[in-house]
Amino acid sequence: MSTRSSGFTLIELLVVIAIIAILAAILFPVFARAREKARQTQCLSNLKQIALGWMMYAGDYDERVMPVQAGFHPPDDVIYYWWGSYDYGTATLREEEGLLYPYMKNNQIHACPSFSNELRGSLGQTGYGYNYAYLSPIDWWTAKITPVPLAAIGRPSETVCFADAARINTWSYAEPTVEANAYLDPPSYDTPGFQARHNGVGNVAWADGHVKAVTPTYRTGTFGWGGSYDSKDFRDNHIGDIDEDGNLSTDELFDLE
Repeated sequence: MSTRSSGFTLIELLVVIAIIAILAAILFPVFARAREKARQTQCLSNLKQIALGWMMYAGDYDERVMPVQAGFHPPDDVIYYWWGSYDYGTATLREEEGLLYPYMKNNQIHACPSFSNELRGSLGQTGYGYNYAYLSPIDWWTAKITPVPLAAIGRPSETVCFADAARINTWSYAEPTVEANAYLDPPSYDTPGFQARHNGVGNVAWADGHVKAVTPTYRTGTFGWGGSYDSKDFRDNHIGDIDEDGNLSTDELFDLE
């Protein structure tokens, strides 16, 4: 009587490997989306706390909102941002000196879990941008910052406060490079900065304190000063504008009206 080996044949082994490969191809994207969804939820919580801290700040400063920064460099060596102070003389970041730190007491919420900020890490791990143009206008010529009163915001539930942000740096690197951007420009500035890093959407904190996911509006062709930006660089990195009416020359979700 002959005996037959109970091991797998080569064909059987190849079939099993093929089945595993097919299952992996199906399930890995599902797992990746689920993981990103969890990160999006954490990011949403971060922005919610930041927005509440922003509102509490205004309550302590005669109902005037937080400035985008305190000080200029030059002439000031130390500039105070919402996430920390930065000493340009010694290249030192002090997160406990941020404008919103007294209201949050937690520097971990500064960083979006889906954003790598290694290129500007010394300035603070944020990944979030502030609607400075309308909430805290800056006159760069006179070095004057004018935060607006809360009462000036006509539609708080429809006015952007903070959002997932990034910028395309085309001037410091051989190839367009994504890096952090704490200044969230409105559409009319022609410098998109809203990043849909969470499965095609980005989180936005509004001036009334609520946070929701938004799909960006992407540009086409070239734009910016002298057509210096290529829309493909922005779309490939999920960077667009927060817009409602399809007209990127208007700022209906940023202005105070």
